[in-house]
Amino acid sequence: MAAGFVDTARISVHAGKGGNGAVAFHREKYVAAGGPDGGDGGAGGNIVLQVDDNMSTLMDFRYKRKYVAENGVDGQGARRNGRAGKPLIIRVPRGTLVRDAETKEIIKDMSDGEPYVLCKGGRGGWGNAHFATPTRQVPRFAKAGLEGESHDVILELKLLADVGLIGFPNVGKSTLLSVVSKAQPKIANYHFTTLFPNLGVVYVDEETSFVMADIPGIIEGASEGAGLGHDFLRHIDRCRLLVHVVDVSGSEGRDPVADFDAINAELQNWSPELAKRPQIVVANKTDIMADDSLLIALREHVEPLGFPIFPLSAASHTGTRELVFKVAEKLAELPPVTVYEPEYVPRPPVVDADEPLEIEVEDGVWYVAGKWLERLMANVNFSDYESRMFFDKALRENGVFAQLEARGIQDGDTVDLYGLQFEYQR
Repeated sequence: MAAGFVDTARISVHAGKGGNGAVAFHREKYVAAGGPDGGDGGAGGNIVLQVDDNMSTLMDFRYKRKYVAENGVDGQGARRNGRAGKPLIIRVPRGTLVRDAETKEIIKDMSDGEPYVLCKGGRGGWGNAHFATPTRQVPRFAKAGLEGESHDVILELKLLADVGLIGFPNVGKSTLLSVVSKAQPKIANYHFTTLFPNLGVVYVDEETSFVMADIPGIIEGASEGAGLGHDFLRHIDRCRLLVHVVDVSGSEGRDPVADFDAINAELQNWSPELAKRPQIVVANKTDIMADDSLLIALREHVEPLGFPIFPLSAASHTGTRELVFKVAEKLAELPPVTVYEPEYVPRPPVVDADEPLEIEVEDGVWYVAGKWLERLMANVNFSDYESRMFFDKALRENGVFAQLEARGIQDGDTVDLYGLQFEYQR
């Protein structure tokens, strides 16, 4: 991994625990018997991902790997509910893929500006005021808050650029980007690759613009992890068009045809689909060519392959405007930048139902509680149909319904599981 640039990171996130419900009773002068007035606990804080366009790397996650949201506050007397825990907002660069650490499936593509709730905070527990009934006027119990969701995820940055500049180090990609856009990449005459991608917006006219990325120079063997290339090939996965920059000056003794073929071989090895992406070939550094033999050889090689070629000099700004118009024309024919669809399907938690359940009945309401049930509920997304079906199956297979039926539950009775209520049907 290049020093100063991080494009993958593994982190652990844990939403806040719900606050506990309170056991309290009304105390007031001249009131002989105050009733229960314990308030509910507040919900735990969510873990929320938010795109930050001022971030260009995942460097912030190199040293901090664990993120925990605030817990909900416990309820209090006088029916005062606890405050909900503050959400923990984790900022990521635009284009970050969020993957499940175990399955590597995509959970979310952070390409839009909408915040994404990665883990939901636990539900707050009910205070004893909830449990007062005509026959149980002095409930001396409340419910604990539930644990928040937790997840181990891998963050993977894939740049959101329309055009990717590819080619060997020192062929003039950074210079070209600086000339055609507002970007100000570091430019020097060295044989090492740029350490991180540079993005620039290229304005064609008042209504047309596109994003161009100077992808760090790919070296031979990059698709097998040699040098820095393996870390950066992923950044051209989204690019709709590749601008392949080749040095035709001969000033460094390079063979433009061999260079062109080597880069395309790396693309093919990394992703056959990527190798089929449209390319425009830029024959750069024409201002310092000793003769045009290398340019002619490159033209004769790439044009039969269907690639247009643009001789230019980025350093002297010669031919760059023509290239910009051609890129804009080509982009108008291509589909938009890829946004990856979610692949991840939540796996049901492992249920260990050896611990006994507590079952109480009051006025037709069956209150069921137990540690394993609490852990199970903390890991079920009740807004998702399949998750609810799994929950129903887990209750049935682990004997919850059988225990209720043995105690005499009737159809139409209400079942309460940590504040989640439903009507019982056999």
